[in-house]
Amino acid sequence: MSYCNHENHRIKITKNIDMKQIITHFTDDDLYKFTMCCAVIDNYPRAMVKYTFVDRDNLVYPKGFVEEFLHQVALLENLVITDEEVEFMKRKCYYIPHWFYRYLRGFRFNRKWVKASQDEEGHLHVEFEGAWSDTILLEVKVLAIISELYYIMTGKDKGFDYEAYYDKTYRKAERLLEAGCVYSDFGMRRRASFEAEDVVVRAMKDCQNSRKWPGKFVGTSNVYLAMKHDLTPVGTMAHEFVCAIGGMYGPQMANHLAMNAWRSTFRGALGTYLYDSFGWDIFDLNFSEDFAHLFKGLRIDSGDNHEQLMRIADKYRSFGIDPKTKQVIFSNALSTDSAIAIQKYAVDYCQPSFGIGTHFTNDFSHVTPMNIVIKLVAVKITESWPFYNETCKISEDEGKHTGRPDVVKRFMDTIHFKERQH
Repeated sequence: MSYCNHENHRIKITKNIDMKQIITHFTDDDLYKFTMCCAVIDNYPRAMVKYTFVDRDNLVYPKGFVEEFLHQVALLENLVITDEEVEFMKRKCYYIPHWFYRYLRGFRFNRKWVKASQDEEGHLHVEFEGAWSDTILLEVKVLAIISELYYIMTGKDKGFDYEAYYDKTYRKAERLLEAGCVYSDFGMRRRASFEAEDVVVRAMKDCQNSRKWPGKFVGTSNVYLAMKHDLTPVGTMAHEFVCAIGGMYGPQMANHLAMNAWRSTFRGALGTYLYDSFGWDIFDLNFSEDFAHLFKGLRIDSGDNHEQLMRIADKYRSFGIDPKTKQVIFSNALSTDSAIAIQKYAVDYCQPSFGIGTHFTNDFSHVTPMNIVIKLVAVKITESWPFYNETCKISEDEGKHTGRPDVVKRFMDTIHFKERQH
């Protein structure tokens, strides 16, 4: 195991001056990291967490990758939120309380939160540990660094033709808008490069503005690119919010506690709830009529899209709510084709919208998008506790559970989770 400690790392930084800094803007990040950070400070200010990086394809990384990766992490310490970024977020994200911007102005990344190594075979290992309110802002940036750096160090970035990519993206936008799809870019974490996502957002906006369409390009989850292109940043929460609460208090009522915390911080704004952290069935037991009225809709991120939609529609009807008055966001590894196919049937049951990620920002013919995630795996309620409680994510997609197998099994047993055959 070749481990890079921080002392050695500081020496190596001077040797990598030719490599560009990959993340150069504080708000080059998904909106939901900021909204969750705000809710964490508001509800769980002393919580400590651990995250683990998972490469589902078990890729072998180029020699020296971990050193350059840690160099990029160290460079995050240079990032400071600007007045322009704060003013933009205040204007566009009216629901975020102003005290949070005082927190962001004082926020600084710290390389000590990140441990990384590369084994003899070249596999990459990354872990974060620290206060939840600090480390929560690492995940998306780190994934984007790993993805872009991999293509740079393997030389595949030399084949990125951004003019052709603009045209390819524009055609995707035309198809989605013509089909009546309401959609957003959710593609930062596994993008081919910053420039690739920038091109995508520009092409989508240009197409939207070219004429009147049945559909609508709503915006991007990337706050900086939303500012650059005068769009709306979009997003609410990720699985980690519910998974952490599940680790602290158990999975049985994690969704209930998460929804209450969200209500407390955002007072009814940001009303799309991501329900599948521990599967549909336990969420179903937690989703009461008051929550059904409070939240504008739900996000489907795993399972069979049609099957999940039918469950959602039936649940709303059980409360006497017309599901057509509710928004359902689909974000489960979508493509242009799959979004259009869902739109055709979903419009009869809800107000569908789509968050499309890797298909937008990493669709070059000569590269395969990386299948990488960073998941919160352990949590403790306060820094004074001598132990962490492990947690996991239980997916509606068989085989996509995240966490130690024994922890996944324990959580499944606790909530009587049954695998569904698709």
